Amino acid sequence: MARTRRRTQAPPPRLILDSGAVIALSRNDQRARAALAAAWEAGAEVSIPSVVVAETVRGTAKDAAVNRIIKAAGVVNGAGEGIGRVAGALLGAARSSSTVDAVVVATAIESGGGVILTGDPDDLDALASGHPEVVIEPLSRR
Repeated sequence: MARTRRRTQAPPPRLILDSGAVIALSRNDQRARAALAAAWEAGAEVSIPSVVVAETVRGTAKDAAVNRIIKAAGVVNGAGEGIGRVAGALLGAARSSSTVDAVVVATAIESGGGVILTGDPDDLDALASGHPEVVIEPLSRR
């Protein structure tokens, strides 16, 4: 009897939105919209860390555009102890105090990697240093 080998497929790509990306999308920024459309076309999982929701939502009617982006993404990642520990280690290694940025990068690391769409590439680059599975995609050209 012949044995069949299962092919393992690479997981679909992942796009993680930081606060700058959520705000840019809510303002209909064309570069951000193009990145999001490309991710969806590639079958990528699009997610937003819960700390980004905290940074971008204020509980008023002005949140409508941001709420549409959060709903469209469909996945909001919580930050449990594991992500918190990874974020703390990233802060220490980068000698940074950018906790929210560290949680965004830790979310990417803990989920096996991905692309982070950001308006703050310099801080995220420093935090993601040494993690080739995390790609920082700036909203603007450097």
